[in-house]
Amino acid sequence: MFFKVLVFALVAVASAQHGHQATSYASSNSYNNHVSHDYHHAAPALLKVAAPIATYHAPIVHHAPVVHHVAPVVHHVAPVVQHVAPVLLKSVHHEPEHYGHPKYQFKYGVHDTHTHDIKEQEESRDGDVVKGYYSLLQPDGRTRIVHYTADKHSGFQAQVEYKGHAAHPEVVHKAILAPVYHH
Repeated sequence: MFFKVLVFALVAVASAQHGHQATSYASSNSYNNHVSHDYHHAAPALLKVAAPIATYHAPIVHHAPVVHHVAPVVHHVAPVVQHVAPVLLKSVHHEPEHYGHPKYQFKYGVHDTHTHDIKEQEESRDGDVVKGYYSLLQPDGRTRIVHYTADKHSGFQAQVEYKGHAAHPEVVHKAILAPVYHH
């Protein structure tokens, strides 16, 4: 792109040095008989070139003349029509939603001696009453057992008990010797 611009500039300068003048082919237009004769000619310039330049004498293209014509403003506005459709009001009667009686029972357990993940749970529901228990082996070695009930009158109630004795393992500190490198 730079090369094209450079060649165009050199051609324009060479044309101006050899006495060629740019002409415009737009002498009039049909826009309300407005005529604009704004011609722009290239100014002579000095150019020193080390090698001979092949010249091409093409006419310099000018933009079309600027026309100062503005379209008329229309002051007519269409009338606003306000038709309102009649609204039909209906009395809507909603039936109360009926739910089935909630009832379920489940039980699951995990017994992984490698990770010491030992737990189980059992729960049942009949209507608004939920009963169940869960147990798990804690890190200190005790088993925690929780029995619970829930209903809409007394809310959630839980009884917690522990079985076994808490045993905390002794912490053994080992000295780690770093290898010694000799240079």
